[in-house]
Amino acid sequence: MNQLGLGVAITGSGSATPAASLDNHRLSQIVETSDEWISARTGIRSRHLADAEQSLSDLATVASQQAIAMAGISPAEIDLIILATSSADDLFGTAGKIQAQLGALQAVAFDMTAACSGFIFGLVTASQFIRTGVYKNVLLIGADILSRWVDWSDRRTCILFGDGAGAVILQADERDRLLGFELRSDGTQNSSLQLAYEPQPQALLEGTTIAKGTYQPITMNGQDIYRFAVRKVPEVIEKALHRANLGVEQIDWLLLHQANQRILDAVAERLKIPPQKIISNLEKYGNTSAASIPLALDEAVREGKVKAGDIIASAGFGAGLSWGATIFEWGR
Repeated sequence: MNQLGLGVAITGSGSATPAASLDNHRLSQIVETSDEWISARTGIRSRHLADAEQSLSDLATVASQQAIAMAGISPAEIDLIILATSSADDLFGTAGKIQAQLGALQAVAFDMTAACSGFIFGLVTASQFIRTGVYKNVLLIGADILSRWVDWSDRRTCILFGDGAGAVILQADERDRLLGFELRSDGTQNSSLQLAYEPQPQALLEGTTIAKGTYQPITMNGQDIYRFAVRKVPEVIEKALHRANLGVEQIDWLLLHQANQRILDAVAERLKIPPQKIISNLEKYGNTSAASIPLALDEAVREGKVKAGDIIASAGFGAGLSWGATIFEWGR
């Protein structure tokens, strides 16, 4: 797909999760549910939750430091930082704070929001800066603390989400290892998964009224999202494979957004990818939104499962609705 002659390599990864975890048995003390009910429907058995003192920037900084170390560069060499998140510490953006905490003072830093598709959208965005020759070293972070926005009395949603961060380093290279991608959005289904602002009118003067309010807890139509994911994700992966001139049989690993084990299994089945090629860690972490793909990738790399040269088909999907896929070769 690269028309400009500059390649992209993913050379480092890192991840971080809060120390505190909440398993299904303890969650059943908060809301009417059970380990059997949750695990059978989602594959999730536990999730990590940030406490009141832990910030998104803290988690993202730890994950970034690990990725920078694996890539063998220094923070001063980073040209660009992209933070994919839907739960920034500051509504004006958190990437700049992470830049300061890392000491990456030469880097441009900004947030981007595409919910659970954020890391995939960020990966494609970061690669364009490298392919055009503007930047050589990009830090891409996916991080979310959605426990801030969960209704803990709603068992349809509170069982799903956990907190975490994952990061990768992308570097300019002679050979392009981002082999193909496809991104999609459908705003007509926006109401299926939302973290919506709810305004209340406040009169300032006669004839002048503004809206004051806050964001409301996450709402989701689980059946709609399931049907959307199992239909659209295989399609977008196939399109990305076509752009990469690869067949399904050439994929070493399937790395999906960690939303629900049933979705992971259904997508793999539709693509005829054997179960042993699925990377999954949502049993331990739940749905960490934009963090889920880089968090699972980092674990697989550090466990020695994913090796240099492995071809990974990765897809994110979620609110927006948005979805996308990338085909990339790990390492340099």
